[in-house]
Amino acid sequence: MYPLVRLARIALFSPRRPTLGPDDTGTLDMIVWPWDCDVFIEMNNGRHLTLYDLGRFDYGARCGLLPLLRTKGWGLVVAGSTIRYRKRLLPFQRYRLHTRLIGRDDRWFYFVQKMVRGADTCSSGLVRTAVTKQGRILPTQEVAEALKYPDWRPALPPWVQAWIDADDSRPWPPEE
Repeated sequence: MYPLVRLARIALFSPRRPTLGPDDTGTLDMIVWPWDCDVFIEMNNGRHLTLYDLGRFDYGARCGLLPLLRTKGWGLVVAGSTIRYRKRLLPFQRYRLHTRLIGRDDRWFYFVQKMVRGADTCSSGLVRTAVTKQGRILPTQEVAEALKYPDWRPALPPWVQAWIDADDSRPWPPEE
């Protein structure tokens, strides 16, 4: 089940939190609820990805993207992700979700996200996203201009570029 209560809380409070620029990191303090867990009594691997969605939603609300989505009729899409799991998150543990926009190319925005408990990074994800209009991906330059950051385009780290290159080499559709 999608965490609708958490989503509603973010929708209500994120616009009231400090604004984020493209080089800022958004954080959310969270708790592992029993319904986030799998049969091994730890946060389910799919739930990590779902909660990363909420981190990007918070980031979008705080950087001004969500109001643009409403006024311009834009949408959002995730087009790829990779995640590493290193430490278990157990029921009722508190952790902090970090979301950072790491860069963009002509078509995609790239986010790095992580769940941190104390000094431990429990999981970390790289997510490729886009803004859409009428089912088509908008150029990132158009979105950056609408957000008033037309010149923001840092070089992607080599490890991100290696992931892009590796993903581009995969056959699509997948071979059987």
